[in-house]
Amino acid sequence: MQAEQITDPVAHHAEGPVWSPRWGGLRWVDMVAGDVLSLAPDGSVTRRHVGTVVAALRPRTRGGAVLALERGFALEDADGTVTPLRDLWSGPVRMNEGGCDPDGRFWCGSMAYDQSEGAASLYRLDPDGSTSVQLTGVTISNGLEWSPDGALAYYNDTQTGRVDVFDYDRESGLTGRRPFVQVGDGGHPDGLTVDAEGGVWTAIFDQGAVHRYDRAGRLDEVVEVDARQVTACTFGGPALDELYVTTSREGLDEGDDPLAGSLFRVSPGVRGLPVREFTG
Repeated sequence: MQAEQITDPVAHHAEGPVWSPRWGGLRWVDMVAGDVLSLAPDGSVTRRHVGTVVAALRPRTRGGAVLALERGFALEDADGTVTPLRDLWSGPVRMNEGGCDPDGRFWCGSMAYDQSEGAASLYRLDPDGSTSVQLTGVTISNGLEWSPDGALAYYNDTQTGRVDVFDYDRESGLTGRRPFVQVGDGGHPDGLTVDAEGGVWTAIFDQGAVHRYDRAGRLDEVVEVDARQVTACTFGGPALDELYVTTSREGLDEGDDPLAGSLFRVSPGVRGLPVREFTG
């Protein structure tokens, strides 16, 4: 399956695509620029600066969005006003990727700027504004998404080369971590999403591809992307039957991988799940 390029290289390090009817479509981040990008129906792209870094976002049930900034979380009201919450740490570590659980809480993991092994954590923001550390010893915290029934959560710590799976419930959170898939050929799994059949789609950062694994962990689909550094994917479109894929130019020389930073799209023949929202 081949993804089509649908924008110019509009981002340096694109990540975290999210489709929401509240927004009228797709938003994603140009992470280290601190900008949120939006795709208009005519294919044009607008951007809005929200912080030094913006790593991830999800819609709020009351309108607006919850955001992960460089060292903590922020709340965006329906009128676009962004209110940063307190920093969760100091030092050369930034937020990197996240998502909402079935109970309306927002999770986001971090990474050290120098990618130091074990220097990062996975955090949770609850609707009452409280925060907690849910996982430590992480290197590059990346994709996080739940199964259709909410009983499982899939997670990538990129440097492991694996997709892991947890059991999930509201009280215990994430438990029983175990390998789900070891990505072959030294591939680095980045952002991920889950479709309505329970299939797990994960970006493979350095291989110009998105892999789909069925519920048993078998690779059954590969989407080829004309940019090597594939960062994340999500389902969108009015019927949630289109897969949007983000890519990055980070670390590349001028003229290398010329389509990197573009947004891509493919119709994979399966539908996604509606985005889970933050209830705070």
